[in-house]
Amino acid sequence: MKDIFKSVISPALIFRALAMPQSASAVKTDSAEDIVQKQLDAYNARDMDAFLATYADEAELFGFPNTPSAKGKEEMRKRYTVRFSDTLLHCIIVKRIVMGNTVIDHERVRVTLPEGPGVMEAIAIYEVHDGKIAKVTFISGKKTPGENL
Repeated sequence: MKDIFKSVISPALIFRALAMPQSASAVKTDSAEDIVQKQLDAYNARDMDAFLATYADEAELFGFPNTPSAKGKEEMRKRYTVRFSDTLLHCIIVKRIVMGNTVIDHERVRVTLPEGPGVMEAIAIYEVHDGKIAKVTFISGKKTPGENL
């Protein structure tokens, strides 16, 4: 009798468990790397709204080691409006390192330099909290006029 009871109840319980919606804690969230990649994709598309959507409202940008360059989306919008107006703008990642909520990118960016078209290199250290980029520290590298990506 016990086996008959199990065979009748178990399938019903299993079906109900499978049909239940996922709890909020079971819903997949984007990793820090996913968020930084979305930011890069929006940067290369020069899509300001998508770009800023990856950042926390009070995100902070720094020049290495700790020189503030922008805080909050409005300052970022002003800073990147000029950058996004450059028709040559395009960034590629030479190397990416991910550890927890930190993403470090070695970037090569095609831009218009004062001397004309060229490439600048940088290291960007992204810190992601609560699904948004909260802080970025940039280390500027060489700028090479005439170079291609």
